[in-house]
Amino acid sequence: MFQIIESAKLAIASIRTSKLRSSLTLLGIAIGLFSIIVVMTALSAIQQSVVDTFNSIGTNNYIIQKYPAVSIGHGSRREYRNREDLTIELGLQLKSRATLPNAVGISMDRGGKVAKYQNESTNPDVTLIGANEDEFIASSYDIGEGRGFTNNDMEYARRVCILGAAVAEKLFKSIYPIGQEIRIENLTLEVVGVFEEIGSVLGQGQDNFVIIPVTLYKKVYGDRRSGSYTIMARNSELAEKTLDEVIGILRTLRKVGPGEENDFEIITNEQLIGQFNDITQYFKLGAFVVAFIALIAAGIGIMNIMMVSVTERTREIGIRKAIGAQKKVIRIQFLVEAIVLSLIGGLIGITLGVLGGNLVAGAIGVSFIIPYDWILIGLTVTTGVGLIFGVYPAIKASNLDPIEALRYE
Repeated sequence: MFQIIESAKLAIASIRTSKLRSSLTLLGIAIGLFSIIVVMTALSAIQQSVVDTFNSIGTNNYIIQKYPAVSIGHGSRREYRNREDLTIELGLQLKSRATLPNAVGISMDRGGKVAKYQNESTNPDVTLIGANEDEFIASSYDIGEGRGFTNNDMEYARRVCILGAAVAEKLFKSIYPIGQEIRIENLTLEVVGVFEEIGSVLGQGQDNFVIIPVTLYKKVYGDRRSGSYTIMARNSELAEKTLDEVIGILRTLRKVGPGEENDFEIITNEQLIGQFNDITQYFKLGAFVVAFIALIAAGIGIMNIMMVSVTERTREIGIRKAIGAQKKVIRIQFLVEAIVLSLIGGLIGITLGVLGGNLVAGAIGVSFIIPYDWILIGLTVTTGVGLIFGVYPAIKASNLDPIEALRYE
């Protein structure tokens, strides 16, 4: 241990002596580690944000929709297009027949709407959603002000609405929104509630929507588009039985024959997380390949600088061997020097990578994260690079003949 500490001190002194040469070598290592850490940090932050969003679905919840959550490849979406739509009427029938779910949420939406209040108006990017009372329970919508929908709102298709936080902030900057009337196209709606702020996912705000009773939505826009159903089981023990019951009812209502595949998709948070992780693997693989190439180049640079260092210090090595220094002591000295050189560059690259990755994550509204696993991997890799590419120069130094080394000019 004492020998390693002394060798590390000598390594740092050598780096200080050849600042420019050492800096260029450190730069190679730093760039290699930076390229992988910056990508992994950004991906880890994005991944955590997405996982938190998907987990908000709940482990006891299922989403039923016409299309898969993720479809990759040309024409992959086309094969699902001929499926029958999941209509509001079908959802109401499912709700009336199912006995196990705690809630059967029904929703259908249209995007690109403009909400207006007096002289204020939103951009044409508001999503108008038709939903029943159970959708609030199953999807964990929290009312911040006012109230939710009542049975009478649903039964009589009353022209009431609940605003997303972003819409309320845009239209009612200094006015209490409850009881006011807004317009969306030719539809006049009384504001009965405002949802608590949800936030954003990957830089996309999740509060730019207006919800109306699903019965009113059906009355105004019809029932010729596909919506989605959110099924909430009473508890985890009944989750599988609840799903089986819902699937059975839907297959009966949609006349799916025995042995035929479901003509609808069941989406869970585990499935969404798994699919997202599969996609990010390609980005991680690409970053690893780039970093590997950069680290090989940096390793060659380390070997080169160590060979130069051996040549410059030939006489020093000869003196040390002449007074009794063993081969292993010389090897350890130059190996430690190569590892120290590599680690310093690695630490610079890791630090810049974490900062850069979090800048990217912050730009798209994702919270700060420190990827401890990748930092540990980075330090291990840089140590390995220094060790592998420092072996040959260390062996060459230890094998120098002391007499010839003393004669070296």
